[in-house]
Amino acid sequence: MRVWVVVPTYNEAENIKELISSILSNLPDSFIVVVDDNSTDGTAEIVEEIRRVEERVHIVSRQGKLGYASAVVTGLNYAISRGAEFVCHMDADFSHDPKSLPELLRMLKKGADIVIGSRYISGGKFEGSIQRKILSIAANFLVRKLLSLPIRDCTSGFRFYRKDAVEKLPLKELRVKGNSFLFLCTAFAFWNNLRISEVPILFVERRMGRSKLSHKEIIEAALCLIKIFVWKKTGRWLGASLLG
Repeated sequence: MRVWVVVPTYNEAENIKELISSILSNLPDSFIVVVDDNSTDGTAEIVEEIRRVEERVHIVSRQGKLGYASAVVTGLNYAISRGAEFVCHMDADFSHDPKSLPELLRMLKKGADIVIGSRYISGGKFEGSIQRKILSIAANFLVRKLLSLPIRDCTSGFRFYRKDAVEKLPLKELRVKGNSFLFLCTAFAFWNNLRISEVPILFVERRMGRSKLSHKEIIEAALCLIKIFVWKKTGRWLGASLLG
């Protein structure tokens, strides 16, 4: 049970069965944990059906929509508690192609602490609406410049970690709900001298279902970036708790 893949879900019934099949096809020796935030479309029930006949599939069903960040952290901790040495998280909507999993894992085993599936290095590609591209490019530019990070894709949600790397990140202190969790993890990994590699991937906007990215999450990410920038410059947090 060395390799695990974490898949956070909320209303992904249209995708989850095919995604699980594709993950297990591309990483036959891996295990999967789906962390479901009380989906109303039967996502958890579909995973439960698969779990009954496939021992490599696990599910954590939560009692509310608690957010992307805590779902990822819950999944990482679940996998590590069951013996994971290498653990990945990826989206459930096929924006991240499971065919890229073996290459990310290969780079991790070559010596990286974290491997990021990157849209913004040579060979990487982003297929989606112009609005989504502009938002992503602008967010990455600001994060890289304000936090002085050399990573090209600081907001990618397709990542593989060594167990030791997960344990060195201040996951419990990052009190955010949305995708700002991703650039915060990138920054703290870099500041803790973890070895970060990037592998080019093709990112495609979801084929089915509705996007979970909300205006509230965009605002949260902007506020988090301002807070951490001020902290790096002055040593002071804006607020009572670490990015809370």
